[in-house]
Amino acid sequence: MATPRMGRGDVRTAILALLAEEPMHGYQIIQQIESRSGGAWKPSPGSVYPTLQLLSDEGLVHAEETAERKTYSLTESGREAAAASDGSLPWESPTFRQSEHSTALPKAGAKLAQAIVQVSRGGTPQQVERAVAVIDDARRKMYSILAED
Repeated sequence: MATPRMGRGDVRTAILALLAEEPMHGYQIIQQIESRSGGAWKPSPGSVYPTLQLLSDEGLVHAEETAERKTYSLTESGREAAAASDGSLPWESPTFRQSEHSTALPKAGAKLAQAIVQVSRGGTPQQVERAVAVIDDARRKMYSILAED
């Protein structure tokens, strides 16, 4: 299941906010965004690293090569840009929360489908029969949720 698609400005805002807290390398930035969004948004390296390069070109971040990784930190201009933002963080926006909410059920369904595949491949006939009963019961319960007032 795909994560919510965030805009380019959201990646930029998130990077500036995170680097305002402490220097990080690109992978740490990706991990922090994923963690702070509760796993709902994990930007790809293809969006984070070009944004870091752009911020570097604009003089907002400085990269230092250490232990085979580039660690990024804000320059004085970067700190000013981070402070000048309206303070809203992409993972706290109502739009993000709405998209996060709309992906929860499909994500749960995908995890269930993975478990179904595992039981169908490795389960005994009795285990498969029990799994079918669980799924049938879950389907009935799902429809009963929709039938509630």
